[in-house]
Amino acid sequence: MSVLSGKKILLGVSGGIAAYKTATLVRLFIKAGAQVQVVMTPASKDFVTPLTLATLSKNPVYSSFYNEPDDTNAEGVWNNHVELALWADMIVIAPATANTLSKMASGTCDNLVLATYLSAKCPVYFAPAMDLDMYKHSSTLANFTTLQSFGNIMIPAETGELASGLQGEGRMAEPENIISFLEKDLESKLPLKGKKIMVTAGPTYEAIDPVRFIGNHASGKMGFDIALKAAEKGAEVVLITGPTHLCLKHTNVEIVSVVSADEMYEACFANYDAVDAVIAAAAVADYKPKKMATHKIKKSEDTFSIELEKNKDILLSLGQNKKSQFLIGFALETENEIENAKAKILKKKLDYIVLNSLNDKGAGFGTPTNKVTFIDKEFNCFEQELKSKELVAEDIVNLIVKKYEV
Repeated sequence: MSVLSGKKILLGVSGGIAAYKTATLVRLFIKAGAQVQVVMTPASKDFVTPLTLATLSKNPVYSSFYNEPDDTNAEGVWNNHVELALWADMIVIAPATANTLSKMASGTCDNLVLATYLSAKCPVYFAPAMDLDMYKHSSTLANFTTLQSFGNIMIPAETGELASGLQGEGRMAEPENIISFLEKDLESKLPLKGKKIMVTAGPTYEAIDPVRFIGNHASGKMGFDIALKAAEKGAEVVLITGPTHLCLKHTNVEIVSVVSADEMYEACFANYDAVDAVIAAAAVADYKPKKMATHKIKKSEDTFSIELEKNKDILLSLGQNKKSQFLIGFALETENEIENAKAKILKKKLDYIVLNSLNDKGAGFGTPTNKVTFIDKEFNCFEQELKSKELVAEDIVNLIVKKYEV
């Protein structure tokens, strides 16, 4: 999954021959999972049509401050440059011609692209495109410096054949290279870049015989959401999961599938020394059959007893063997919730515990929402409102971000 997935990208197109490449660029943005809004200067429409970019972006293209009245709107429409700028997670000006760069540097505001740029609160990237002598001109070089001093990020031009027939520097970076540049730049700024996190998820199944097992209703969704949020923030994630129907595909996530508590224990300790943090969200069975029948048990008696023995306490063992790992556990309680959760923090040497109460409506197994309380090792309690499990997962991952932020 690309780091651009889910990003809202505003593409500003100015009037140079390289504008023809923006059709491919928009297509690559969409393929990466981004939302794209295109804004064009009037001159850029001589090189690529708004219809082409609207079709590829699946959004209307704007090129003027005001749309004249038509059959669908008798009063006309103002294209709000402030709303466009605030909508965007990032703005990419490509191609950025010498004229547009000069106006950006000086604050000139005579078209919708420039007005949107001047209203931006998000990161702005610009991809210069012009002929060799223009690219090397002192005023252009000064504009590069000025724009970067404003915090804008330059996507360097490439060397090759130019529209004039000359060979040299000034070609707008190829669309594939723009995508690569943006991905690398975003990844380098992710708060958990360079960190490795282990997440446990799902239930465990403890075999009674080759057919039957002892299990629970955990779906694994909470752990999977946590793993995805951690990966999106740049972490390398090892997701150790019990049986679940869920799928997760992300280049930063390695999935280790297990069935029993013993298998999860072994997988956790196979990875534990290499990780910076652990979020133990799995609903591990407390007990397992002392003996597993080698054949399916026949239904012959009116009553049937199974002798159980305790499973190893994975979280307790992780706490006892903790070095510098940041350890977050979960507690699912039905009574004396806070007291029981605090006792687990002490016993298992946790840095945080995420308390779930089955007494809270909308929390627990099989729901898309959760209501939790964070308790830290100093016993400070932070009660959260009812949220989607995705938002709860982000809150949990942010505890690790806060731990490692500079």
